[in-house]
Amino acid sequence: MEDVKIVDIRSKSYPSLLKNITNPPKVLYVRGEIYPEENCFAVVGSRECSFYGKQVANEISGDLSESGLIIVSGLASGIDAVAHRAAVKNKKRTIGVLGTGVDDESFYPKENLSLAREVIGNNGCLISEYPPGTRGSKFSFPQRNRIITGLSLGILVVEAKEKSGSLIAAQWAKKQERKIFSVPGSVYFPNSKGTNFLIKNGAILTENAKDILKELKMV
Repeated sequence: MEDVKIVDIRSKSYPSLLKNITNPPKVLYVRGEIYPEENCFAVVGSRECSFYGKQVANEISGDLSESGLIIVSGLASGIDAVAHRAAVKNKKRTIGVLGTGVDDESFYPKENLSLAREVIGNNGCLISEYPPGTRGSKFSFPQRNRIITGLSLGILVVEAKEKSGSLIAAQWAKKQERKIFSVPGSVYFPNSKGTNFLIKNGAILTENAKDILKELKMV
């Protein structure tokens, strides 16, 4: 078994922002380093992303990590993986929140297991509310989104279809009174339907990291 820490909600190590959401996990299973106080920011998007989406996610995530924000995402294929890699490339800490156990055997998707190890090796961590040995389910992946947003000061959605996990994450962010940012896209592109919908409904139109940093009063 890999080194897995169990962090109870009463522990001094438990992230304070997450502790204050309405339904925080009572226990976190963690591989890597976890800290109670740090400025985190979530970046999520489509698994089947375009070159445009990858380019935007890479640039913004890289600039945000350089600014001192900890990138949080779900280590899924597509935009999530791009966001984590941008931070790792800058040798910056990043946090992956899983809908499975944090052990190698349970980890999904397997194609990102090497990236998960890079995250841990770069002073980052993997977090889950599910014990080692837990496989993912239709329930567990949407539920983990509340942890992604609960850890974070805000969330950026890069690409998303009309019905997607990224929009579920945005819904959690709204409930938790987090700032919601969205990258606009072509009206003819299915992966822009969700992001453009968010902007229509109050999300902050985002073209670059400065748009986020200004709103968070970090510049």
